[in-house]
Amino acid sequence: MLGVDEAPNMVQAKALVKRFGGFEAVRGIDVEVRRGEAFGFLGPNGAGKSSTMRMIACVSPRSDGDLRVLGMDPDVEGPRIRARLGVVPQQDNLDTELTVRQNLQVYARYFGLSRARARSKADELLEFAQLSDRADAEVDPLSGGMKRRLTIARSLVNEPELLLLDEPTTGLDPQARHLLWDRLFRLKAQGVTLIVTTHYMDEAEQLCDRLVVMDAGRIVAEGSPAELIARYSTREVLELRFPPGQEVPAETFADLAERVEALPDRVLLYTAAGESALEQVHARGWRPLSSLVRRSTLEDVFLRLTGRTLVD
Repeated sequence: MLGVDEAPNMVQAKALVKRFGGFEAVRGIDVEVRRGEAFGFLGPNGAGKSSTMRMIACVSPRSDGDLRVLGMDPDVEGPRIRARLGVVPQQDNLDTELTVRQNLQVYARYFGLSRARARSKADELLEFAQLSDRADAEVDPLSGGMKRRLTIARSLVNEPELLLLDEPTTGLDPQARHLLWDRLFRLKAQGVTLIVTTHYMDEAEQLCDRLVVMDAGRIVAEGSPAELIARYSTREVLELRFPPGQEVPAETFADLAERVEALPDRVLLYTAAGESALEQVHARGWRPLSSLVRRSTLEDVFLRLTGRTLVD
């Protein structure tokens, strides 16, 4: 039998279930997260992503099924697992009464680091997060991106093997998002395994080696971003916009694409050759207000699998 440190998967879940009273938030999912990879959970609100993450983080017990994190059972060895995890919650929960540096030093002490080691670790993480020049500043005046980087830095004080990130860049501007991506790439290069939930499809494509798409508590697709795009979409998408009030049924272009989707503001043609399809649209006398040929993305996959209806 493999020892804890030799377990091939950082997370192994089989038929994992989470119930809240009569409501089943996670409905028998199987998940494997391999050592050293970046793994993503995608899904609309209420899909079960956060409930799954809380079970992996050992803060919410499973209702049924089997779960192993770092080769251990969270119900039995939760404290040992948590000592080797880093957790970045969806909302920053920094101590606003402490400075940037003190947030790191105090948190380090919770993990038993000596005062001297806590100070040196704080300096190391301030440099990693590009916050050295704000070390003695109060937390409240920091920008959203700085607070997010500090939250991630704080999650690393115990040198975790597995880092859980719940919507890590929500609400950040593009520059802050890309800086955070760079920090996460560096962690992965250092051997840290990442598990990410995100609503940003471009983020999932950038960060994740593999991911699952969840909907209504179940896994509806699994694979790398490229595999999912190849499986559920086409190489290109042609977007056609027509004048307001001009309804163009999807079947109008059904023979020009593998799949056609008519939306209130545009028609989407999923095809292997967008320019060729556009030429045929023009040849038939159609003159859209605008047209765009783009590559298929993970967002196309996500919307096909989970639908376009808003979920509250």
